[in-house]
Amino acid sequence: MTDLLRRYSDSLAVLERDGLLRRLPAPETSPDFLDFSGNDYLGLARRPELVEAAAVAGRVHGAGATGSRLLSGNTPLHEALEARIALDKGTDAALVFSSGYQANATCIAALLDKGVLGAEPLVFADRLNHASMHLGCTLAGARQIRYRHLDLAHLQALLERHQEDRRPRVILSETVFGMDGDMADAARLQALALRYGALLYLDEAHATGVFGPRGYGLAEAVDLAPGTVVMGTFSKALGVSGGYVACSALVRDYLVNKAGGFIFSTAPSPLVLGAALRAWELLPELTRERSALLLRAARLRLGLREAGLDTGTSSTHIVPVILGSAQRTVQARDALSAQGIRVAAVRPPTVPKGASRLRLGLSAAHSDQDLQRLLEALRSL
Repeated sequence: MTDLLRRYSDSLAVLERDGLLRRLPAPETSPDFLDFSGNDYLGLARRPELVEAAAVAGRVHGAGATGSRLLSGNTPLHEALEARIALDKGTDAALVFSSGYQANATCIAALLDKGVLGAEPLVFADRLNHASMHLGCTLAGARQIRYRHLDLAHLQALLERHQEDRRPRVILSETVFGMDGDMADAARLQALALRYGALLYLDEAHATGVFGPRGYGLAEAVDLAPGTVVMGTFSKALGVSGGYVACSALVRDYLVNKAGGFIFSTAPSPLVLGAALRAWELLPELTRERSALLLRAARLRLGLREAGLDTGTSSTHIVPVILGSAQRTVQARDALSAQGIRVAAVRPPTVPKGASRLRLGLSAAHSDQDLQRLLEALRSL
């Protein structure tokens, strides 16, 4: 073994020692196996209408886009989906990406480009933002001024402190936080952005499909300003894959020219976009499913708290069970797996040290009996 490979091996050994080593879970095909580890919040991933829409899109447009959007990959389906997203999100335009991670990393990096802005921007970010948002800042070489999680009074104080600094300002936040299951106030965030002349970038990955009057996210209820950019995904509640940003026409044109992940990547497959468009169209019809999902989540949190388990600040369909140590979390995950229940064991660096947890992703496809089985298994740990 070369010295370089030995270093890789030593790194993995340290992760295993500390209970932080990641392994791919074995595929599970048993119909009795309960899965709470995913993000299929509305149970759409296997819905026949989506499968058929993907097949139709493939027959019309082919299995692959064949190139980037700027080359051969710009099909009528890409533009139709973007037009529908912009209409429903209340923006001038939208742009689709192959993944939400790609959308965040490449769009944030482009929007923070100090060569374009003339100076390194002041970036105010919720301290628990997703790793892809942090990556976008890193790619741009932009330092973050982090405010306490969901503490908009702290954010305002930081904005006030830097009020005399004339550099461009940007605020970055998720709306539903994927590891904690709590929510930001999108309207207040935009009000602060407007008051202090900042661009606001909202990540609606875990809100799209579940919140909003028609299911289009927490920002759906906000009259979005031209300086607000809203990102979301098709890979969670919509049950497919990919991401998007909804924004002004100006910002879209800028991203088409400056977002490297968009410029140099093959466009999303028509198969994926056909299914994503059908899922997007279905969202306004799923009010009952959304209500039932959130009601079950509230009942589950109550049951867990009565059992003495810590669910943190969760108020959504994402429910953490915070156990603290990474080793204990892995042991709990494995014990549940032995009972036919799959959950995610989330450990640092995804969450802060000492905050390892089981992450429960609820779905409209889960029944009351499924949640009772989960609750009883958790109580027995």
